[in-house]
Formats: sequence, structure tokens, C-alpha cells
Amino acid sequence: MSRILRTSVLVVFGVIWLLPVYLLLINAAKSPLTFTSTTSWVPTDFALFSNIADALQLSGLGDSVWSTLLYALVSPAIAVLVGAAAGFAIVALRLKHGFAWFVVIFGGTVFPLQMVLLPLFDGYSRVGLFDTQLGMIIIYTAISIPFSAFVMRNFFTGVAHNVFEAAVLDGATTWRIFTRLYLPMASSALVAIFILQATFVWNDLLLGLTLSQSDDVRPIVTTLAGMQSTYGGAQLSTVLAAGVLVSLPTVVLFLFTQKFFARGLALGQY
Repeated sequence: MSRILRTSVLVVFGVIWLLPVYLLLINAAKSPLTFTSTTSWVPTDFALFSNIADALQLSGLGDSVWSTLLYALVSPAIAVLVGAAAGFAIVALRLKHGFAWFVVIFGGTVFPLQMVLLPLFDGYSRVGLFDTQLGMIIIYTAISIPFSAFVMRNFFTGVAHNVFEAAVLDGATTWRIFTRLYLPMASSALVAIFILQATFVWNDLLLGLTLSQSDDVRPIVTTLAGMQSTYGGAQLSTVLAAGVLVSLPTVVLFLFTQKFFARGLALGQY
């Protein structure tokens, strides 16, 4: 009886969770000419692909796709390596005042992102990084490092220090130990962190709105938000179709890497 009740509760929550997806898909597939709020729950026609084509033509979404792909690949990759290096230094190298350094690094997540938007905008404007791809890569990397260092420190804590000592006795350098021993052992955790940070970068809105304005620099979600403005020129069904297109890469990423993701979360023990 308890199993049936548990299954029923999970099914109900699953249906509730999938309702927004259902609404997104059926309304994104409606033609702008037939779309009305009174029939938002009922499928009427199928114009999804033409709506996506209109979205790409109206908004410059194609340029934003390539820039966001650059940010979502480069910044998390750098952050993962820097976070792994920080965790390795604190745990394996027994860095002096290592916990204090860890607190300093992880302290980057203490303050809400909204609090640093104005100082970031002012600083970027002064040094010429505003509305540049380099500036976006730098800020996405900076905000991804604390979480990466947090997970990697926890992961390396579970690795016996005897592994490091044995490698030192065999004559391996610190760099070789890090790249040939510790990084391969942490591959699942590294993949899990990369997926989380890449998803965050892909779905970012605030930093894109604050630090960019050109189509070839703005993140894709920022461009999508611009389509809904008074001057965006797109109908709601077209905007929803663009939303479907924008969400596909992260869905595909999770589907192809879910085994690494689950294994990495289990190993990280955070």
C-alpha cells in the first residue's frame, strides 16, 4: 500500500512538473495568426519550425547561439581546471592555511549576483571590457570557480594522501601527479561540475543584460528576452518557439552525459 501511495505521489508531482513543458510545446507550435490565450491549453495547429525560422530571422538569435556556445564551453572548462588545481593544492599539497584559502575562494558565492552588477558594469566600462566576448568569458569563469573549487576540494579529501606520497617517492613532479593521477581519478566529478556550470552560463540573463548589448556578444537568453520587449517585433508563439530552441542544447547535454553527471555527484559527496 505504501509503495502504491508513493508511486501515485511521484506521478502527480511528475505531471505537475511537466505541465509547463506541455504548455510551452503546444503554444510554440501554434501559428501567430491562430494563437490566442483562450486556447492555450489546447493544440490547434503545428507551425513550430516556421516559428523557429521567424525567430532566427527577427532576433539575431543565430549570432547569440555561437557566442553563448563559446561562453558555455570555455568558461566552465577553465573554471573546472582552476577549481581542481585549488582543491589539489589545499588537500594534496597541504597548503599552509589551506582552509582559510578555501574560505576566501568560496566566499565568492556569499554575495548575491545582483549586488555586484553595478560595480561590474562600472569596472567593465572603464577598462574596455563592456560588450566584448573576452569580458563575458572572464566574468563567467570568475563566478564558476568557487563552486568548482568547493566540489574538487571535497573530492580530493576522499583520496588517500598515500597516493601523493607514493608518487613523490617514485620521482614524479607535482605537475605530473596532478595531471596524470589526480585529474584522471576526478574525471567524473570534473564532468559533473562542467555540466552544471555550462548550464548556468547557457541560461544566464542578468550578466548578459548588464555587460553586453551587441547580437554577436549577448548570451542567447538575453536575446530571447529582447524578443519579448515592445520593440522586439515577435509574436508570443514565435518567442516560445525560440525558447524551445534555446532549451534543446542543455537537454541534449544532460541526456548524453547523465551517467557521468550522476557518478560525479556521488563521488563529490557535497
